[in-house]
Amino acid sequence: MRKNKKEIKEQVPGTKNPLYPVFLKLDTLELLLVGAGNVGLEKLQSLLGNAPQARITVVAPKILDEVRVLLAEHPSCQLKEREFVEADLEHKDLLVLATDNPELHREVKQIANAKGILVNVADTPELCDFYLGSIVQKGNLKIAISTNGKSPTAGKRIKEVLQDALPGELDQVIENLHILRGRLNGNFQHKVKKLNKITRVMVENESSSTAQRWRKIATYSLIGFALMLIGHFIFSYIPVRQIADDTSAWYKTLDPNFHWMVLAGFMAQMVDGATSMGYGVTSSIVLQSAHVSPAAISGGIHTAEMFTTAASGYSHYKFGNVNKKLFKALVIPGIIGAILGAFLLVKFGETHIRFLRPAMAIYTLLLGVRIFSNAFRAVDIKKKFKRFGWLAGAGGFLDSFGGGGWGPIVTSTLITKGRTPRYVVGSVSLTEFFVTLASALTFFTMIGVQNWQVILALVLGGVVAAPIAARLAGKLPKKTSFIFLGTVVVLWSFRILYKAF
Repeated sequence: MRKNKKEIKEQVPGTKNPLYPVFLKLDTLELLLVGAGNVGLEKLQSLLGNAPQARITVVAPKILDEVRVLLAEHPSCQLKEREFVEADLEHKDLLVLATDNPELHREVKQIANAKGILVNVADTPELCDFYLGSIVQKGNLKIAISTNGKSPTAGKRIKEVLQDALPGELDQVIENLHILRGRLNGNFQHKVKKLNKITRVMVENESSSTAQRWRKIATYSLIGFALMLIGHFIFSYIPVRQIADDTSAWYKTLDPNFHWMVLAGFMAQMVDGATSMGYGVTSSIVLQSAHVSPAAISGGIHTAEMFTTAASGYSHYKFGNVNKKLFKALVIPGIIGAILGAFLLVKFGETHIRFLRPAMAIYTLLLGVRIFSNAFRAVDIKKKFKRFGWLAGAGGFLDSFGGGGWGPIVTSTLITKGRTPRYVVGSVSLTEFFVTLASALTFFTMIGVQNWQVILALVLGGVVAAPIAARLAGKLPKKTSFIFLGTVVVLWSFRILYKAF
């Protein structure tokens, strides 16, 4: 049967978007940028952000200060503070027009095309010979996104999605494959067979997956049968009724509010696991409602966190929410700060906490408002932040000395610097285990262990909630994460300020 013309056209690649993507070595080309206003700055940031050694000449009668600063950081670029003249096109390979003069754009494009120069005109797709697309970069991996000039906003949104979805470890995978390729000996055919064997696990077909699934079913069935046999022999000689009676008697010795304590641990870990903050606030509120004494609440929370943060950190690591570089930057300073804070608290008591907590609450309140507002505007570009050690040290110290604050301070600060909430929450949660462990061990050494029922209840509830909260953190949309995180931080800050005054 003959296919109609429409069906044939739809099968031809590139009929919807005829653009052919290429990657240019801008350090080997000469590029001219006409215009140094806000649009020119945006173009310049995009070009130099992807090609720091690019050779760019900027021509404009009025120059933004931000453009001057950016060009000063790139010696390969030069600035001409004057009107454009035709001589500026000499020896140029590419031209970007970013002024507020459409007539100038049309005139200069004709001249440039006559000289064989390709032109990009800001916000005027019909005049463009090429587009500057949205770019996603993970180390050596670079992905360019084009909407054929239809919707730059859609391109930016797709960029944000891919930037969050692609794991940070992807660059390491590429590097490992590159190293492996270099180590392989033999001819091309041998190398292909070897790489195919190594990477086969990455492209398992449906039949192999089905076979693997049936192997698991068979394995689990055998394990189940073995457990039945073991259980039969064990319970034939162990008095089950006696065990049940002893368990019931032990349960009656527990505090009447034990189930409320378990609920407090569950709710606190749900909040903390999804936001890396709010454990102490949430658990203390529920425990106070159950009429648990303040001393038992304080001691129980600090000790239980050692176990719940372990479950939370492992869950976040398992679900891929941890940025290893961020974790390494936070863990050692956080531990040092926690040990110092715990030591000073035991040594000098709580005299100074009443002055410290309000200042901390004001700082986190401002951060919380900023996080909340970020939910309703375009996501900021990740800002350069190098003071991880000071931030983690301060967070660990305040968490031990002030009775809480690791999550609100560290998480909130990193998110306001443009980092992805999912990886911030996961990395900070994993780090919190080591910080809490250091703090708890310091307290154990100096004052011992108390209030075991509160600790047990919080641990039970927290361990159940940890994987659920970690999964939730990885699935929440960015806007929802910002709203949730901002709300928790603001409420936590207001509560501290209310108690202080």
